[in-house]
Amino acid sequence: MNMTLLKFNQPAPKFINGWMENILNDFTSPIEKDFTDASFRPSVNIKETPDAYHLELSAPGRKKEDIKLNIDKNLLTISYEKKDEQNDEKYITREFNLQPFKRSFTLDDKINADNITAKYENGLLSVELPKKAETKVVAKKIIVE
Repeated sequence: MNMTLLKFNQPAPKFINGWMENILNDFTSPIEKDFTDASFRPSVNIKETPDAYHLELSAPGRKKEDIKLNIDKNLLTISYEKKDEQNDEKYITREFNLQPFKRSFTLDDKINADNITAKYENGLLSVELPKKAETKVVAKKIIVE
């Protein structure tokens, strides 16, 4: 079974350098590639249907205007950064911290990048990655003669 939707490459911590960093960066899994050092990484679910891959990213408390999705070549990047808001509010306690994040996914050639759609609702970003017509697996019954 060949399912190469996305590729994962976790960068080495900053304290590891030289050859050790190169060794660690060579390990991959079939999921995601992340280029950020941010301590907050939203959870992601990826499921496959016959027509598409569905990516769900948990990012509660954000405004959809502050979430950006970009495709550059075969790299889908989802990022969040709160826009600076000027206000005169004085907080006694402030524990909400909506940290910026950036997650990047290498798209397989099976994905129709022109028709990717996204929706943010109730803290969940849903991204539909439709498959190209020629990559859909169609069940076929073979008659034995």
